Amino acid sequence: MTPDDSEYAGSAWPRTTTEEREWTPSERMLATLDAFERHRISRPYRAVLAPEIATATPHLPGALLVRVMEASEDISRFDEQMTTRPLPMPAVLLRSESASSSQIEHLSTSARQLAFASLGLSDRENAQLVAANVEAMSNALSADGPVDAALILQVHEALLGESQSDIVGRFRDQQVWIGGRSTSPHRADFVAPHHERVSAAIDDLSAFAARTDLPPLVQTALAHAQFETIHPFEDGNGRTGRVLAQLVLRRRGLARHTTLPISSGLLQNTDAYFSALTAYRDGDPAPIVEQMSQAAHLATESGRMLDHELRGLRDRWTELIRARTDSTAWRLADLLFAQPVVNAAWAARQLEVTDRSARTALGVLEEAGVVSETTAARRNRVWQAKQVLDLLDDHASRLGRRA
Repeated sequence: MTPDDSEYAGSAWPRTTTEEREWTPSERMLATLDAFERHRISRPYRAVLAPEIATATPHLPGALLVRVMEASEDISRFDEQMTTRPLPMPAVLLRSESASSSQIEHLSTSARQLAFASLGLSDRENAQLVAANVEAMSNALSADGPVDAALILQVHEALLGESQSDIVGRFRDQQVWIGGRSTSPHRADFVAPHHERVSAAIDDLSAFAARTDLPPLVQTALAHAQFETIHPFEDGNGRTGRVLAQLVLRRRGLARHTTLPISSGLLQNTDAYFSALTAYRDGDPAPIVEQMSQAAHLATESGRMLDHELRGLRDRWTELIRARTDSTAWRLADLLFAQPVVNAAWAARQLEVTDRSARTALGVLEEAGVVSETTAARRNRVWQAKQVLDLLDDHASRLGRRA
């Protein structure tokens, strides 16, 4: 039966309002401005008030709810399919999601540099930030307990602990805004809630995320949009908010085992994604739910394509690797799909074997042409699976930002 508009009907979704706040520029800043500008930024400004959504229910068109259900069923099928593969597809997809989420924020890196950064062998900032995104998402998805302030702070610290340690471990203690001028929020495109409002807004969001009476994909979209409206940190809100989306999907059982690379779908049309967030703040939740549903479909489509390509490569390796399928060499070969640059120490830890056994396995794979030795910093012998790297980079190129 096709759901009608009343199935999830409730009061209209609350839109953001604003409140007047005083702005006190520093004397140093005032000294750099002319009289008109000093007068303008000395006036009060208006900051957004995030609505309370803990008990709110969206009224969505029936046709959209049908698409939500279809996307949700596809996500469940995809989740089951990816966990039955001989390859470590959940780990591969987690990295794909982290890279795409970072790319939305204009943070791009190659598969090779990401793999180096995951070993702690890259000095490139973007690669380090994307590697931190992988770690943050992995740790968050394996954590127990509710999606609350403590977990959100944990995610943010994992993302930015190395690069911006001075702003992690707490919610922001100053006003932030998007657009306009850096001197004041008066002409900004979006002025986030005043920092005094953040903690209460996050508690309200946590209560919303704990509900079980909404379709999981709808709940995911709205929780993400609400988080971006609260904008609780000085930096890293977009990446943290997209980890939050994964947490809701996992907690609601829609993606139980696999990270859905939903950011790869959002990356296809970032203008529509950002416009949907604006519409949400104006009281219309439908566009962000639509964007999440479309992104989910694109994510499963691209994920299946990547899986097909990687399995094709693995099939070709069976003719090259002269070892038993249960050997250390083959176990290492399968790990290369998630970590295509390795050293002997990493291989030994992952496989729980001696350093000598790891080097022997690497020798078998090198003889088969599966890996080749490459250079790295710190005089560390490193091997790379170039065919895997090429496939991952080709995949990322297809997912590249469209708008």
